[in-house]
Amino acid sequence: IWNLALKHPVNVAYEAATADIMDFNLVDPFHLAKYNQVAINYNRDVESFPILKLILDKISDKTGASFTYNSPTDMGVNRAGFGIIDDEVVQEAALQELIRRYFRYNTEYILGIEKKETVERVAKLMEELQVKITDRPVVEVARKAAGDAEAEGKGNAGVFCGAAIQLKDGRIITGKNSTLMHAASSVVLNAIKVLADIPDSILLLSPNIISQIRKLKKGILNADSESLNLEETLIALSISAATNHTAELAMNKLTELKGCQMHMTHLPTPGDDVGLKRLGVNLTTDGKFSSRNLFVS
Repeated sequence: IWNLALKHPVNVAYEAATADIMDFNLVDPFHLAKYNQVAINYNRDVESFPILKLILDKISDKTGASFTYNSPTDMGVNRAGFGIIDDEVVQEAALQELIRRYFRYNTEYILGIEKKETVERVAKLMEELQVKITDRPVVEVARKAAGDAEAEGKGNAGVFCGAAIQLKDGRIITGKNSTLMHAASSVVLNAIKVLADIPDSILLLSPNIISQIRKLKKGILNADSESLNLEETLIALSISAATNHTAELAMNKLTELKGCQMHMTHLPTPGDDVGLKRLGVNLTTDGKFSSRNLFVS
């Protein structure tokens, strides 16, 4: 944003968002030379402006048209900076976006999609602004949940996954994986219980329904694990809601998870990932694999 400082968190968040294509912000030298005014632009606009200016000058010579663009900033229409009414809130939101971008690139690097340099670049931006990944409130809570799962002898097949979601009122709810369900399933069920004021001891899913799904997965479909992913859990919840009013009350709270921040210590399985995206949850992960089987047959 041209009228925010070069290292304003919003501009730094932009650099993080485009770290994969190596964009970076800088003072527009053409604007500074013409108007003696500092304006922030980004490298591709500044690099291409002399070429564009030459083209416009040639068009002007041939047609008589007048172009008064003296800098790439002159050509912009960005007024977002004038829309900021609470800079403190905006800066905090930008810092949180910076952390989310770091986790996203790190996960993509682990999956072989992104370059290591991209992750390092965002890490450097975070260092410049003195931001730590643990400044995202759900991160340490999710990691503690994973540690608790191991200490309590829970988890599944030697994998201990923790998850934490922050509700819109600031409360943070946790979940752990087990032989029964994934951490994503656990944290979502726990969250909607809290939102619906349902005691933790009350079961939302019918044991008979869970038993039949597990029987189908293991006995008929030959799945590697009987543990329910989030999509399977939500289907089980909807079936339970047909005969269980408490489950119905909880299910109706799922829409309140949209826009909530969530962190998991492990990569979500496809069933977890799809379910969380449909719920509109903003997920970050530590990028650990949730299975020892990394090959697809």
